[in-house]
Amino acid sequence: MKFLNKIFSRVFTIGFIIFIQVVFLLFLMFEFQLAFRIVRVFFVLITISQIVSIINSNKNTAYKMAWIIPMVALPTFGGMVYFVAGGKRPGRFLRKRMDKSESHSQKFKPDCSVTLYEIEKQDLCMKNIFGYIDRMGYPVYKKSDVCYYPLGEYNFPVMLEELRNAKHYIFLEYFIIADGYMWNSILDILKDKASRGLDVRLIYDDVGCISLLPNNYPKTLESYGIKCIKFNPFRPVLSSVANNRDHRKIMVIDGHTGFTGGINLADEYINRIERFGHWKDDGIMLKGDAVWNLTEMFLSTWNALRRTEWDFSPYFPDKYIDEISVMPQGDGYICPYGDTPLDDEPTSENVYLSIINKAQRYIYITTPYLIISAEMTRALTLAAKRGVDVRIITPGIPDKKTVFQATRSYYPALIRNGVKIYEYSKGFVHCKNVVVDDEIATVGTVNFDFRSLYLHFENGCLFYKSSIISQVKEDFLDTQQYGNQIVLEENLNVGFFRRIYYAVLRLFSPLM
Repeated sequence: MKFLNKIFSRVFTIGFIIFIQVVFLLFLMFEFQLAFRIVRVFFVLITISQIVSIINSNKNTAYKMAWIIPMVALPTFGGMVYFVAGGKRPGRFLRKRMDKSESHSQKFKPDCSVTLYEIEKQDLCMKNIFGYIDRMGYPVYKKSDVCYYPLGEYNFPVMLEELRNAKHYIFLEYFIIADGYMWNSILDILKDKASRGLDVRLIYDDVGCISLLPNNYPKTLESYGIKCIKFNPFRPVLSSVANNRDHRKIMVIDGHTGFTGGINLADEYINRIERFGHWKDDGIMLKGDAVWNLTEMFLSTWNALRRTEWDFSPYFPDKYIDEISVMPQGDGYICPYGDTPLDDEPTSENVYLSIINKAQRYIYITTPYLIISAEMTRALTLAAKRGVDVRIITPGIPDKKTVFQATRSYYPALIRNGVKIYEYSKGFVHCKNVVVDDEIATVGTVNFDFRSLYLHFENGCLFYKSSIISQVKEDFLDTQQYGNQIVLEENLNVGFFRRIYYAVLRLFSPLM
């Protein structure tokens, strides 16, 4: 029965249709080349033009090489393959609508110049980092509180409580939603709130949920009064548009309360079910002015896809702030930020690089994947060489075996230069955190891999001199206790063939 379900599943159907397209395309190209020499020359010229385009682009060097090498090796096919599936940016239609919506949302962007000046008096470098994020459209705030939850099962009850307290609107944007205890508990509340007249909206990624939700699920939710958008629907057509996924995790309640972090809405994230051992994840709750950045991210995406409203002012945090029991005080600086593949600006990577390069004592990183650029590798190794204590925690039990081996292929260069790497022995680590020098921390959805840094819609939160920083550090050290430190000679049997395998994985890792 399970076999039949897989055969008739949407994943299998779409995969089979795309496979047929690939075979047919290759057959036509091969036959035309045999029949007409001029066609072969034409395909080669396409490949050359595509290679020139890649070289002149602002894409990451590793991403360029991952495409250029196979295109040079197969000049008659490579150009057409890249033309069909190799582009980084979303389709023109989606890009145009997203650009318009993002541009409009900036009209409602708060001025944070006073806060930036205040930070400048304490640390010019941090002022410059926050100033950069502000120029990307995301101001920094003071009057906001934050709570950190080191496990999904700690965060989930608080989510439910805040959802039950909602009086005006609920916005959700998630990469993965799966039928089960977690989502059904949330859905019951959403249905009840929608029936009471609240504005309830959901955005979920189609690829993230392709095997988890029915294809017509938006119609089901709409019948409950829940407005729903399926982001970038995956169609059985060869296209690079499928590369660009909505990997964000955002929940906004009445404008004054927001949740984000690594937690999706599925049972493994709260250890209700076990998939890859113990699931180590985390989340944060924001209250106060900083929630606006999350609201703006959601509304920008929503309006790009549905274009229902252009006045964002009813959703400002101060609209209903007096309805919460304790007014936010804030003990530091908080800046939720977003990243998109719409531009050639790797905002998340630049934030990571900026705080890594600023580190003087330690850098603690938690990430499920470690597939990084030469720039990131150099920043981490340079920090270790100048005496900074650099530690990275990755999963001990992989969710994707090839990606896990690709992650391991980056270990030798890092370890030989003084970076300490630990694999979480109890299971799978899904946190995406960085904590630096007891002063700076990031929590969010951004993995240390090419997909998160260059292809996906992501969000994170940067903290400076906030109480959450010590909590993120403590969580890292607690998790490290269950980590096996990787020693090259003992843990990585890097023989000749393994080195070849790792080299191939690293070459093509930007495409994973």
